[in-house]
Amino acid sequence: MQGTARNDPPATAPSALRTRLGTRSIVLVGMPGSGKSSIGRRLAQHLGLEFIDADQEIEAAAGMSIGDIFSQHGEPYFRAGEARVIARLLDKGPQVIATGGGAFVNSDTRALVRVRAVSVWLKAEVDLLLRRVKRKNDRPLLRVADPEAVLKSLLAEREATYAEADITVTSLDVPHEAVVEVMVKALAKNLSETDAKVAPVGAQP
Repeated sequence: MQGTARNDPPATAPSALRTRLGTRSIVLVGMPGSGKSSIGRRLAQHLGLEFIDADQEIEAAAGMSIGDIFSQHGEPYFRAGEARVIARLLDKGPQVIATGGGAFVNSDTRALVRVRAVSVWLKAEVDLLLRRVKRKNDRPLLRVADPEAVLKSLLAEREATYAEADITVTSLDVPHEAVVEVMVKALAKNLSETDAKVAPVGAQP
């Protein structure tokens, strides 16, 4: 008997990716200036998901800017609030979440992300990061005389932790849509590999 033809959508189709994500979110991690917010918005639009900027959610919860949180309460206070907000956001998947540069450094946050999301490290060279962060003055850790030195130091401290993300995508000085295209393909590959790991023995792909 001739088998019935299947018209499954390609693995990179937005509908197929949303189905495979289930309740998991996509969490973007990386240095300030790597493009997490701008690229994240385009990724969310492509997939038909809501985009959330964790820093904006932190400011809304605190009722003040991140700069004011740092100056009035200090970095440890900010990091504790950041971890709480991200944990809350992860309960509301699926969505695309852009995190602050230091969020993924928190081991508890990484553990939650590992269970409730697919993490993507947007990896970028320091010269590109520097060009981008100079356009804004909203990053407390970089309001210094030599932001390049701070960026290099932070990247050296965080790079190994960022590398723990499920997916690594290089952020280049190209149209954001091109980075999104690479990210979508990497996401499809990662989800297919994850599906294969959890599929019962003898199950059909």
